[in-house]
Amino acid sequence: MVAFVVAIDGPAASGKGTLARRLAERFGLAHLDTGKLYRATGFLVLEAGDDPADPVAATAAARRIDPARLANPGLLNEAVASASSIVAAIPAVREALLSFQRQFAANPPARSEATEPRGVEPRGAVLDGRDIGTAVCPDAAVKLFVTASPEARARRRLRELRERGATAIYGDVLQDMKERDARDSLRRVAPLAAAPDAVIIDTTLLDADQVFEQASEIIARALAARRQPSGEYP
Repeated sequence: MVAFVVAIDGPAASGKGTLARRLAERFGLAHLDTGKLYRATGFLVLEAGDDPADPVAATAAARRIDPARLANPGLLNEAVASASSIVAAIPAVREALLSFQRQFAANPPARSEATEPRGVEPRGAVLDGRDIGTAVCPDAAVKLFVTASPEARARRRLRELRERGATAIYGDVLQDMKERDARDSLRRVAPLAAAPDAVIIDTTLLDADQVFEQASEIIARALAARRQPSGEYP
């Protein structure tokens, strides 16, 4: 049975992570925030006192990643976020983490209980990141590219930081956002880009519920098309 994969890509603070978690719960799918793989890599590099731009140190850190490291609350640190964008531009790091992501998509772990149309749960996963639909899972059943203006994303990130008690200035957050966008979009390997067959959702003027409903409809249609007359999945 081929796994039903939903690929969600987009720049930082576009809302793709929140959307991916909600969709996974709604449709009973496993979820992988692939950005955490790069954050965990950046965290390990910084923890060792190494330079995130050092390919040798970054690749060695990437090869140490396992699922347990993804729950580390330290991954939310802004210094780690910046380091993750740097290590993600290193081809050897991306190669080291590629098999982890594809293995997750092909053999998703057990899911929590969820309500799926007509009571049938597909075996599958939702992966969100920067290159899921273009490089990691180019054959995903559903591809979404979630974006928003840099200003809207900077305001969202600023709110998140302040809610966590961090001191942040909007101008600094916006500048960091633009620099990360440039690194992600201009890197040589698997740059941030919408897959040709992805549905683009601009969240600048939408709230989380509106985005969720729009994406849910897309996935529901894909599931309906995939369903066999017998009510089972191929």
